[in-house]
Amino acid sequence: MSRLILFNKPFGVLSQFTDSEHGRSTLAPYIPVPKVVPAGRLDSDSEGLLVLTDDGALQARIAQPHHKLPKVYWVQVEGLPTGEALERLSQGVELRDGLTLPAQARAIPEPPGLWLRQPPIRTRAQIPTAWIEVTLREGRNRQVRRMTAAVGFPTLRLIRYSVGEWTLEGLAPGMWRETPPPAVRSGAHRVVNSTGLPGCGGPKARRPRPR
Repeated sequence: MSRLILFNKPFGVLSQFTDSEHGRSTLAPYIPVPKVVPAGRLDSDSEGLLVLTDDGALQARIAQPHHKLPKVYWVQVEGLPTGEALERLSQGVELRDGLTLPAQARAIPEPPGLWLRQPPIRTRAQIPTAWIEVTLREGRNRQVRRMTAAVGFPTLRLIRYSVGEWTLEGLAPGMWRETPPPAVRSGAHRVVNSTGLPGCGGPKARRPRPR
């Protein structure tokens, strides 16, 4: 039977199990599950949900942009985004590789229960920061960062909250859980910690999604 893993990738970890350059942090110490591979990527300087599977067809369905699975990102930006900037993000932003698809973008409060990033983001005392939620249905290289920069609000911290129906809920950084693939979903998910042992996969309380 196919396996599906949800992982809260910490900052600085590559979305792969080996590193040809050596010395960089990879998925290997966190996920001791044979044959699973990431369905899509998350940059090393981004955090949050990474979906892994050992099913090639399912991997393609999740990762390939033409399937248009929505991906929700929590984005801390430098400055206080205007309504005009959020509208531009929603309508599509002209980047060097063309106009982005229409997205959803809205201001949100800092997500409740958010963990501290290590290392912390660099802020400037005289420039405020704010959080926005961006939902995309495409996956260009470093797309969210390029979009916010294009409308004048550089990204300081980027967390992927969800991919399709799967979310970060209940997962602390570096923790993972196994969940039934879509075709065989039933009952509660089994929670495991980064050593693969049952029962310690993250906070017990459900963290509400910001409104």
